[in-house]
Amino acid sequence: MSSSSVSASGTSLSAATLVTGFIAGVIAVPVFHQLLLGLLHLAGIVPIAPFNLAPTKPFGVPSIVSISFWGGVWGVVFVLTVARWFSGIGYWIASAIIGGVALTLVAAFVVWPLKFGSLPPNLGGLFVIGFLLNAAWGIGWAVFRAVIDRLRLAAA
Repeated sequence: MSSSSVSASGTSLSAATLVTGFIAGVIAVPVFHQLLLGLLHLAGIVPIAPFNLAPTKPFGVPSIVSISFWGGVWGVVFVLTVARWFSGIGYWIASAIIGGVALTLVAAFVVWPLKFGSLPPNLGGLFVIGFLLNAAWGIGWAVFRAVIDRLRLAAA
């Protein structure tokens, strides 16, 4: 095994696999998460519009860039967990459910308190909408990871 791979569960995990997980996570934000947010916004369900360009703290990058970056970070986490523990239809279901639950819990109990100093005011509503948006991201991550993997195999 080369030094650029990690071994777990009897399989090799290369740096390229981690990078493709990151890229899939980044792309899943604008294509799945933000498009669903746009639909919910157009339907009057959420007041927040998609593709927010407002600067975020502490670096002042546009919000869409920030959440896309964090989508990439979650993509790596998903490569290390979901992609290794689930296969077949379970992989797709886990991508949606774990995306919906884990990302929403982190947003509600870690990100929100760090940004605003308290828990979100409407935790139940946030969880429902957050679950939908983050489950969409999870499905998008799985779709783009499959596409990228197929392109990598075709190029090899």
